[in-house]
Amino acid sequence: MTLIVAIVMMVIGGSLARAFALVGALSIIRFRTVLKGTKDMAYIFSALALGMAAGTSNYFLAAAGTVVVIVVAFVLFKTNFGAIYKSEFILRFRFTRVGDSTEYLEAINASCKRSDLLHMEPSGDNQSVSLTYDVALKDDLSADDLTQRMGDIEHISEVVLIASKNDVDY
Repeated sequence: MTLIVAIVMMVIGGSLARAFALVGALSIIRFRTVLKGTKDMAYIFSALALGMAAGTSNYFLAAAGTVVVIVVAFVLFKTNFGAIYKSEFILRFRFTRVGDSTEYLEAINASCKRSDLLHMEPSGDNQSVSLTYDVALKDDLSADDLTQRMGDIEHISEVVLIASKNDVDY
């Protein structure tokens, strides 16, 4: 955002008309566009700032700003900066309470380098529980191996493995 604000300040300079034009354009965009988060707002704001730079004949500023914004966005994307969970897979399954929990825990530990319990939700009749784990598979195993192993456990049902290379809403 700091980079984008610097570009905006260079475009506006000392012109009050440009400042009001920017505020007007932002208010129209803000109320007409559904923005999911700060990333979306930063993208819209940068597109507006770079468009204003090109529109006011600051072509060098527009070109240099575009290159810098693209490089910064690429680096942030590749490092997954700001993600809540840095996941490989999300594992969901239903476990009946009459079973032994050590069975599925052993299967998860045998198949995964890392596993974290994210969510536990009991069923309405309190006979089973739905579990959600954030897992990273061992290098020599595939997703099919884990789902097969979990499906073979007697008191496990509804096994779902979701690939999530980035942040995930579950």
